[in-house]
Amino acid sequence: MRTVLCYGDSNTWGSDPETGERFAPGERWPGVLARELGDGFRVIEEGLGGRTTVWDDPIEGSHKNGRTYLTACLESHKPIDLMTVMLGTNDLKERFAASASDIAQGAASLAEMALRSGCGPGGEAPAVILISPPAVGNLTDMAEMFQGSEEKSRRFPAHYKRFAEQHGCAFLDAGGVIVSSDIDGIHLEAEEHRKLGEAVAARVRETLG
Repeated sequence: MRTVLCYGDSNTWGSDPETGERFAPGERWPGVLARELGDGFRVIEEGLGGRTTVWDDPIEGSHKNGRTYLTACLESHKPIDLMTVMLGTNDLKERFAASASDIAQGAASLAEMALRSGCGPGGEAPAVILISPPAVGNLTDMAEMFQGSEEKSRRFPAHYKRFAEQHGCAFLDAGGVIVSSDIDGIHLEAEEHRKLGEAVAARVRETLG
């Protein structure tokens, strides 16, 4: 049985942009991933709304820092054959004042932690797919919180790809597959979850051989 860990934010958790509630397990992209991979794979969802790459959130709490929980997460679920990391959207909040390059480097630092963790089969490194989040779309209620994020988020793919190559990770540009919802500009609608799950499944098969 191969284990795939999906580490992310509210888009991995499955937040419905229309209702704010959680999509059903089979609608969320990790659920689609599990269905596509089929028997012989176990997919673990580790999505948390508001999770950043490496920043303590002074408003929502330090537990939103993706680095803080990652080691415990890896060790509790090991052995892990592959981990996906799709984080960075919350880093775009104006209060963090982070550049697109800094955000991508923060995400890549989590990939590096996994690669050094010894939490893969036999104490080896798990494989990692670094996923560049889709660009921020038409912001509505969160426009002030994410001021300037649309243009910055469009620079994600080049930076994420560069850092993935530096760390020896696989890379996936989610923005080449899906788009953020026009309802809030941040979250994914059900059809986008389906497309992302299928795209990640293809990359998992390619990465694991």
